[in-house]
Amino acid sequence: MDSSAVLAREIAAKLRPGDVIALSGGLGAGKTTLARSIIAALGHTGEVPSPSFAIIEIYDPPAVRLPLVHADFYRLDDPSEAEEIGLDDYREGAALLAEWPEHAGGFAHEPGCLSILLESTENGRRAIVTPGRDWIERVPWT
Repeated sequence: MDSSAVLAREIAAKLRPGDVIALSGGLGAGKTTLARSIIAALGHTGEVPSPSFAIIEIYDPPAVRLPLVHADFYRLDDPSEAEEIGLDDYREGAALLAEWPEHAGGFAHEPGCLSILLESTENGRRAIVTPGRDWIERVPWT
């Protein structure tokens, strides 16, 4: 099993409603791949479309262990647009997987945010994980 699949399984096992997994990195860094792995680790067995054009995809139990919002904010020009699409309503009682979180104003200030910066290296990819306060006790890999 590759390291991103292991990371995805560990995140999925600890994920709670209200949490944010903020996935950052350049184009092709693996944000959508990691998001798909987390969704699969939460129990989803079907196709996981990229939310690049829809911006938001919703996953509800029993297809996944908990309500989940998968968002790709790449196409937002201003953080206020996240509010305009009703992001707060979608997040009610759900966890959020956020690709390009900086385009939505960022989430690192939230205690339930697990920020993951994906970078390409000579040997493949690496993930730099920064846990918010609510994640400190749940992060087994730090």
